[in-house]
Amino acid sequence: MPLELLTRLPTVTPKPTPILFVHGAWHAAWCWDEHFLPYFASKGYASHALSLRGHGSSPNNQSLRWTSIHDYVTDVLEIANSLPTPPILIGHSMGGYIVQKVLEQYAAPAAVLLAAVPPSGTLASIVRGTLRHPLALTKVTLTMTMYHAIGTPQLSKDLLFSPTMPDDLAHTYFTRLQDESFRAIVLDAALLARPRPAAVKSPMLVLGGANDNVFTTAEFHATAHAYNTQATIFPDMAHDMMLESGWQSVADTIINWLDKQL
Repeated sequence: MPLELLTRLPTVTPKPTPILFVHGAWHAAWCWDEHFLPYFASKGYASHALSLRGHGSSPNNQSLRWTSIHDYVTDVLEIANSLPTPPILIGHSMGGYIVQKVLEQYAAPAAVLLAAVPPSGTLASIVRGTLRHPLALTKVTLTMTMYHAIGTPQLSKDLLFSPTMPDDLAHTYFTRLQDESFRAIVLDAALLARPRPAAVKSPMLVLGGANDNVFTTAEFHATAHAYNTQATIFPDMAHDMMLESGWQSVADTIINWLDKQL
């Protein structure tokens, strides 16, 4: 399946290992190209971001609603295996969950989880979301349509961004959001296909934001513990760490860690 792939090549002496960025729910490859792809390329990394099937310009041969995490894992493996060198994997939110599942069968040289679904799954997050926005989550349940969870500028800003993000910028990002797989979020990630940290051997960096309204700092610390590391928490950061105003501090933390790993 021909998947959308955005690539920024190094503008300085190239590093030997490329990076593959995996977006989260409701997003596509564009979210990495705002800041991360050009920035990491400026530091020497060949930087690639795919759009999972049914996202961005990537086609889907089935209903997005019933697309599985296994399908998304297949997408990431397809791109990873097409690169000349096994890439570092960086995943955000659902993309972090996908990265964890990929690593159960793929030996990446390193991996980074940004505000990722924890190994315990999404059930606790779904419950918190229902309590925070009961009407929106009721619509999700009744229609099996994940878009309702972020279906207004106000909902998307509350879920994804800091209150200090300018409303016009938050609205611009809102217009680029899309529907997501009900199966992947509500069935696979919550119950049927949770990550298996014991099967993962790649070194892992776990990052989270203290102001995240999707997952909690306790969940980020639990994720790090599961992978025998410690989480780094950014005090003024919300869920979309690659689009928040402090994105560069997140990127620099990743680059400094990679310099020590590779």
